[in-house]
Amino acid sequence: MAKNIDVIVWSKQGCSYCDEVKTYLQQQGISYKTVDVTHNDAFRDILEAKYGVRYVPVVEIGSNGVFKAVTEIGLEHLKAALAVDLPSHA
Repeated sequence: MAKNIDVIVWSKQGCSYCDEVKTYLQQQGISYKTVDVTHNDAFRDILEAKYGVRYVPVVEIGSNGVFKAVTEIGLEHLKAALAVDLPSHA
C-alpha cells in the first residue's frame, strides 16, 4: 500500500493543463483537493510567495503539513514527483 499523502491542485477554470493534471490523478486513483485561483488574485499572491510563480497548475504533494510543489508544466514532472512519494503509481 502506498503511503498516505495529500495532494493539492492549484488551478483555474478553462486551463487545459490543469484539466490534464486532474484527469491523470483521477485515472491513478489519487485523491486531491483543488484551490481555484480563477477569480482570486490573492491565491496567486500565495503561489508567488511560496514558489515564485503566479501561473497554474501547481501541484503540492506532501504529508503531515510538509509539502513540495510541482511548478513545471507537463505531466512528466508530476509523474516524477509522484514516483518518489507513491512508488506504486510510477
